[in-house]
Amino acid sequence: MTQSEIAKRLGVANTKAHRLIARATRDGLIRVFVDGEVAECIELEDALSARFSLAFCRVAPDLDEPGMPLTALGLAGATFLKNEIERGEHNLIGVGHGRTLAAAVNRMPSVEAGNTRFVSVLGGFNRRFAANPFDVIHRLAEKTDAEAYQIPLPLFANSLEDKKVLLSQSGVGEVFDIACSASLVFVGIGSVSADASLLANNMVGEEEMGILRDSGAAGELLGHYFQLDGTPAAEAFSARALAPDLHHLARATVVGIVGGPEKVRPTLALLRSGILNGLVIDELTARKVLGEAPAR
Repeated sequence: MTQSEIAKRLGVANTKAHRLIARATRDGLIRVFVDGEVAECIELEDALSARFSLAFCRVAPDLDEPGMPLTALGLAGATFLKNEIERGEHNLIGVGHGRTLAAAVNRMPSVEAGNTRFVSVLGGFNRRFAANPFDVIHRLAEKTDAEAYQIPLPLFANSLEDKKVLLSQSGVGEVFDIACSASLVFVGIGSVSADASLLANNMVGEEEMGILRDSGAAGELLGHYFQLDGTPAAEAFSARALAPDLHHLARATVVGIVGGPEKVRPTLALLRSGILNGLVIDELTARKVLGEAPAR
Protein backbone atom coordinates (compact mmCIF):
# COMPACT_ATOMS: atom_id res chain seq x y z
CA MET A 1 0.00 0.00 0.00
CA THR A 2 0.98 3.59 -0.48
CA GLN A 3 1.37 5.88 2.53
CA SER A 4 -1.95 7.53 1.63
CA GLU A 5 -3.72 4.16 1.49
CA ILE A 6 -2.24 3.15 4.85
CA ALA A 7 -3.43 6.40 6.43
CA LYS A 8 -6.94 5.89 5.04
CA ARG A 9 -7.15 2.29 6.23
CA LEU A 10 -5.90 3.17 9.72
CA GLY A 11 -8.12 6.23 9.92
CA VAL A 12 -5.31 8.70 10.61
CA ALA A 13 -3.95 11.76 8.82
CA ASN A 14 -1.31 11.29 6.10
CA THR A 15 1.22 13.25 8.13
CA LYS A 16 0.73 11.03 11.16
CA ALA A 17 1.07 7.89 9.03
CA HIS A 18 4.32 9.29 7.62
CA ARG A 19 5.70 10.00 11.11
CA LEU A 20 4.71 6.56 12.39
CA ILE A 21 6.33 4.81 9.43
CA ALA A 22 9.50 6.87 9.72
CA ARG A 23 9.78 6.25 13.47
CA ALA A 24 9.12 2.52 13.13
CA THR A 25 11.76 2.27 10.39
CA ARG A 26 14.29 4.25 12.44
CA ASP A 27 13.70 2.12 15.54
CA GLY A 28 14.00 -1.13 13.62
CA LEU A 29 10.39 -2.09 14.26
CA ILE A 30 9.59 -2.78 10.62
CA ARG A 31 10.46 -5.94 8.72
CA VAL A 32 9.47 -6.18 5.09
CA PHE A 33 7.72 -9.43 4.26
CA VAL A 34 4.40 -10.72 2.94
CA ASP A 35 2.07 -12.02 5.63
CA GLY A 36 -0.38 -14.38 3.96
CA GLU A 37 -2.90 -14.38 6.83
CA VAL A 38 -3.08 -10.60 7.06
CA ALA A 39 -3.30 -10.34 3.27
CA GLU A 40 -6.28 -12.72 3.38
CA CYS A 41 -7.99 -10.51 5.97
CA ILE A 42 -7.52 -7.48 3.72
CA GLU A 43 -9.07 -9.43 0.85
CA LEU A 44 -12.04 -10.26 3.08
CA GLU A 45 -12.38 -6.59 4.04
CA ASP A 46 -12.44 -5.59 0.38
CA ALA A 47 -14.94 -8.33 -0.48
CA LEU A 48 -17.34 -7.40 2.33
CA SER A 49 -17.06 -3.69 1.51
CA ALA A 50 -17.85 -4.32 -2.14
CA ARG A 51 -20.63 -6.83 -1.50
CA PHE A 52 -22.50 -4.70 1.04
CA SER A 53 -21.44 -1.15 0.10
CA LEU A 54 -19.53 -0.54 3.32
CA ALA A 55 -17.40 2.57 3.75
CA PHE A 56 -15.26 0.82 6.37
CA CYS A 57 -14.48 -2.79 7.20
CA ARG A 58 -11.96 -4.35 9.55
CA VAL A 59 -11.47 -8.14 9.67
CA ALA A 60 -9.62 -9.31 12.79
CA PRO A 61 -7.23 -12.22 12.13
CA ASP A 62 -8.11 -15.58 13.65
CA LEU A 63 -6.27 -16.14 16.96
CA ASP A 64 -7.52 -19.70 17.51
CA GLU A 65 -9.68 -18.61 20.44
CA PRO A 66 -12.18 -21.08 21.86
CA GLY A 67 -15.74 -19.75 21.75
CA MET A 68 -16.41 -16.12 20.89
CA PRO A 69 -13.26 -14.40 19.53
CA LEU A 70 -13.28 -11.60 22.10
CA THR A 71 -9.52 -11.00 22.04
CA ALA A 72 -9.39 -10.51 18.27
CA LEU A 73 -12.54 -8.41 18.22
CA GLY A 74 -11.43 -6.44 21.27
CA LEU A 75 -8.12 -5.50 19.66
CA ALA A 76 -9.72 -4.56 16.34
CA GLY A 77 -12.54 -2.64 18.01
CA ALA A 78 -10.15 -0.80 20.30
CA THR A 79 -8.01 0.27 17.35
CA PHE A 80 -11.05 1.54 15.45
CA LEU A 81 -12.42 3.48 18.42
CA LYS A 82 -9.04 4.97 19.36
CA ASN A 83 -8.43 6.11 15.79
CA GLU A 84 -11.86 7.73 15.57
CA ILE A 85 -11.29 9.59 18.83
CA GLU A 86 -7.88 10.82 17.69
CA ARG A 87 -9.20 11.94 14.32
CA GLY A 88 -11.69 14.18 16.10
CA GLU A 89 -14.21 14.21 13.25
CA HIS A 90 -17.10 13.23 15.53
CA ASN A 91 -17.90 15.48 18.49
CA LEU A 92 -20.45 12.97 19.79
CA ILE A 93 -19.93 9.20 19.60
CA GLY A 94 -22.75 6.84 20.55
CA VAL A 95 -21.93 3.38 21.90
CA GLY A 96 -23.98 0.33 22.74
CA HIS A 97 -23.16 -2.36 25.28
CA GLY A 98 -22.42 -6.07 25.30
CA ARG A 99 -19.46 -8.42 25.41
CA THR A 100 -17.77 -7.35 22.17
CA LEU A 101 -17.98 -3.63 22.92
CA ALA A 102 -16.80 -4.21 26.48
CA ALA A 103 -13.81 -6.14 25.12
CA ALA A 104 -12.99 -3.28 22.73
CA VAL A 105 -13.13 -0.60 25.42
CA ASN A 106 -11.13 -2.74 27.86
CA ARG A 107 -8.39 -3.19 25.24
CA MET A 108 -8.26 0.50 24.38
CA PRO A 109 -5.46 2.50 26.03
CA SER A 110 -6.15 5.76 27.78
CA VAL A 111 -6.53 8.47 25.14
CA GLU A 112 -7.15 12.20 25.21
CA ALA A 113 -10.69 12.75 23.90
CA GLY A 114 -10.38 16.47 23.17
CA ASN A 115 -13.86 17.83 22.47
CA THR A 116 -15.35 14.40 21.86
CA ARG A 117 -18.25 13.32 24.08
CA PHE A 118 -19.82 9.89 24.45
CA VAL A 119 -23.37 8.71 24.95
CA SER A 120 -24.96 5.31 25.44
CA VAL A 121 -27.46 4.88 22.60
CA LEU A 122 -29.81 2.48 24.35
CA GLY A 123 -31.30 1.96 27.77
CA GLY A 124 -28.81 0.18 29.98
CA PHE A 125 -30.86 -1.29 32.82
CA ASN A 126 -32.29 -4.78 32.88
CA ARG A 127 -35.60 -5.79 34.38
CA ARG A 128 -34.10 -6.04 37.83
CA PHE A 129 -32.85 -2.47 37.32
CA ALA A 130 -29.30 -3.60 37.96
CA ALA A 131 -26.44 -2.12 35.95
CA ASN A 132 -25.60 -3.94 32.75
CA PRO A 133 -22.87 -6.50 33.49
CA PHE A 134 -20.95 -5.45 30.38
CA ASP A 135 -21.00 -1.75 31.12
CA VAL A 136 -19.24 0.23 28.42
CA ILE A 137 -20.01 3.93 28.78
CA HIS A 138 -18.53 4.31 32.28
CA ARG A 139 -15.32 2.51 31.32
CA LEU A 140 -15.03 4.63 28.20
CA ALA A 141 -15.41 7.81 30.26
CA GLU A 142 -12.64 6.62 32.60
CA LYS A 143 -10.24 5.93 29.72
CA THR A 144 -10.83 9.25 27.95
CA ASP A 145 -11.72 11.59 30.82
CA ALA A 146 -14.52 12.85 28.58
CA GLU A 147 -18.15 13.79 29.18
CA ALA A 148 -20.36 10.73 28.92
CA TYR A 149 -24.10 10.25 29.15
CA GLN A 150 -26.21 7.18 29.84
CA ILE A 151 -29.93 6.76 29.20
CA PRO A 152 -31.23 5.89 32.71
CA LEU A 153 -33.90 3.54 31.41
CA PRO A 154 -34.45 -0.10 30.41
CA LEU A 155 -33.97 -0.99 26.76
CA PHE A 156 -37.68 -1.64 26.16
CA ALA A 157 -40.72 0.07 27.63
CA ASN A 158 -43.79 -2.05 28.35
CA SER A 159 -45.84 -0.02 25.86
CA LEU A 160 -45.63 3.05 23.65
CA GLU A 161 -47.56 4.97 26.30
CA ASP A 162 -45.01 3.98 28.93
CA LYS A 163 -42.21 5.03 26.59
CA LYS A 164 -43.71 8.50 26.28
CA VAL A 165 -44.03 8.76 30.06
CA LEU A 166 -40.44 7.65 30.62
CA LEU A 167 -39.08 10.14 28.09
CA SER A 168 -41.12 12.96 29.60
CA GLN A 169 -39.29 12.69 32.92
CA SER A 170 -37.02 15.59 33.80
CA GLY A 171 -33.54 15.12 32.38
CA VAL A 172 -34.31 11.82 30.64
CA GLY A 173 -35.63 13.31 27.42
CA GLU A 174 -32.57 15.54 27.11
CA VAL A 175 -30.17 12.58 27.32
CA PHE A 176 -32.28 10.64 24.83
CA ASP A 177 -32.13 13.57 22.39
CA ILE A 178 -28.34 13.58 22.78
CA ALA A 179 -28.24 9.86 21.95
CA CYS A 180 -30.32 10.47 18.82
CA SER A 181 -27.89 13.15 17.61
CA ALA A 182 -24.67 11.07 17.74
CA SER A 183 -22.85 11.31 14.40
CA LEU A 184 -20.95 8.03 14.92
CA VAL A 185 -22.68 5.00 16.45
CA PHE A 186 -20.56 1.97 17.43
CA VAL A 187 -22.74 -0.98 18.45
CA GLY A 188 -22.97 -4.74 18.65
CA ILE A 189 -25.24 -6.97 16.59
CA GLY A 190 -27.65 -9.23 18.45
CA SER A 191 -29.33 -12.52 17.66
CA VAL A 192 -32.60 -14.22 18.56
CA SER A 193 -30.92 -17.43 19.69
CA ALA A 194 -31.28 -19.02 23.11
CA ASP A 195 -28.05 -17.37 24.26
CA ALA A 196 -28.87 -13.88 22.96
CA SER A 197 -27.37 -11.25 25.27
CA LEU A 198 -30.66 -9.34 25.62
CA LEU A 199 -32.31 -12.53 26.82
CA ALA A 200 -29.43 -13.40 29.14
CA ASN A 201 -29.54 -9.91 30.66
CA ASN A 202 -33.31 -10.02 31.17
CA MET A 203 -33.93 -7.13 28.77
CA VAL A 204 -36.16 -9.40 26.69
CA GLY A 205 -38.25 -12.24 28.12
CA GLU A 206 -38.63 -15.78 26.79
CA GLU A 207 -42.19 -15.07 25.59
CA GLU A 208 -41.09 -11.92 23.79
CA MET A 209 -38.18 -13.73 22.19
CA GLY A 210 -40.58 -16.36 20.91
CA ILE A 211 -42.71 -13.62 19.32
CA LEU A 212 -39.62 -12.16 17.69
CA ARG A 213 -38.63 -15.53 16.23
CA ASP A 214 -42.17 -16.06 14.92
CA SER A 215 -41.96 -12.69 13.15
CA GLY A 216 -38.99 -13.95 11.15
CA ALA A 217 -36.44 -11.82 12.99
CA ALA A 218 -32.85 -12.93 12.45
CA GLY A 219 -30.74 -10.01 13.71
CA GLU A 220 -30.97 -7.06 16.09
CA LEU A 221 -29.32 -3.68 16.44
CA LEU A 222 -30.32 -1.25 19.21
CA GLY A 223 -33.63 -2.99 19.74
CA HIS A 224 -34.53 -2.96 16.04
CA TYR A 225 -35.08 -6.40 14.50
CA PHE A 226 -34.58 -7.50 10.91
CA GLN A 227 -35.36 -10.54 8.82
CA LEU A 228 -32.60 -12.39 6.98
CA ASP A 229 -33.29 -10.41 3.80
CA GLY A 230 -32.78 -7.13 5.68
CA THR A 231 -36.40 -6.04 5.95
CA PRO A 232 -37.63 -4.84 9.38
CA ALA A 233 -39.36 -7.38 11.63
CA ALA A 234 -41.59 -6.98 14.68
CA GLU A 235 -41.77 -3.22 14.15
CA ALA A 236 -44.41 -2.73 16.85
CA PHE A 237 -42.04 -4.35 19.35
CA SER A 238 -39.04 -2.31 18.17
CA ALA A 239 -41.06 0.90 18.51
CA ARG A 240 -40.94 0.38 22.29
CA ALA A 241 -37.13 0.48 22.32
CA LEU A 242 -35.47 3.32 24.25
CA ALA A 243 -32.94 3.84 21.46
CA PRO A 244 -32.66 6.05 18.36
CA ASP A 245 -35.21 5.33 15.64
CA LEU A 246 -34.12 4.09 12.23
CA HIS A 247 -34.45 7.57 10.71
CA HIS A 248 -32.00 8.88 13.33
CA LEU A 249 -29.57 6.07 12.55
CA ALA A 250 -29.85 6.83 8.82
CA ARG A 251 -28.28 10.24 9.51
CA ALA A 252 -25.34 8.76 11.45
CA THR A 253 -22.33 6.64 10.58
CA VAL A 254 -23.23 3.24 12.05
CA VAL A 255 -20.44 0.72 12.62
CA GLY A 256 -21.21 -2.74 13.97
CA ILE A 257 -18.86 -5.06 15.85
CA VAL A 258 -19.70 -8.76 15.74
CA GLY A 259 -18.22 -12.23 15.83
CA GLY A 260 -18.86 -15.88 16.51
CA PRO A 261 -20.62 -18.61 14.49
CA GLU A 262 -24.04 -17.80 15.97
CA LYS A 263 -23.79 -14.27 14.57
CA VAL A 264 -23.57 -15.18 10.87
CA ARG A 265 -27.31 -14.85 10.15
CA PRO A 266 -27.75 -11.74 12.34
CA THR A 267 -24.81 -10.10 10.57
CA LEU A 268 -26.26 -10.91 7.16
CA ALA A 269 -29.62 -9.45 8.21
CA LEU A 270 -28.02 -6.17 9.29
CA LEU A 271 -25.71 -5.95 6.28
CA ARG A 272 -28.67 -6.42 3.95
CA SER A 273 -30.72 -3.83 5.84
CA GLY A 274 -28.44 -1.05 4.60
CA ILE A 275 -28.13 0.46 8.09
CA LEU A 276 -24.46 -0.39 8.54
CA ASN A 277 -21.81 1.92 7.13
CA GLY A 278 -18.97 -0.05 8.66
CA LEU A 279 -18.16 -3.40 10.25
CA VAL A 280 -15.59 -4.89 12.64
CA ILE A 281 -15.72 -8.68 12.40
CA ASP A 282 -13.51 -11.69 13.03
CA GLU A 283 -11.97 -13.66 10.18
CA LEU A 284 -13.94 -16.91 10.52
CA THR A 285 -17.30 -15.13 10.77
CA ALA A 286 -16.40 -12.93 7.80
CA ARG A 287 -15.70 -16.01 5.68
CA LYS A 288 -19.02 -17.60 6.65
CA VAL A 289 -20.95 -14.40 5.95
CA LEU A 290 -19.45 -14.19 2.46
CA GLY A 291 -20.15 -17.89 1.95
CA GLU A 292 -23.81 -17.35 2.82
CA ALA A 293 -24.06 -14.33 0.53
CA PRO A 294 -22.35 -15.21 -2.76
CA ALA A 295 -21.72 -12.46 -5.29
CA ARG A 296 -24.53 -11.93 -7.77
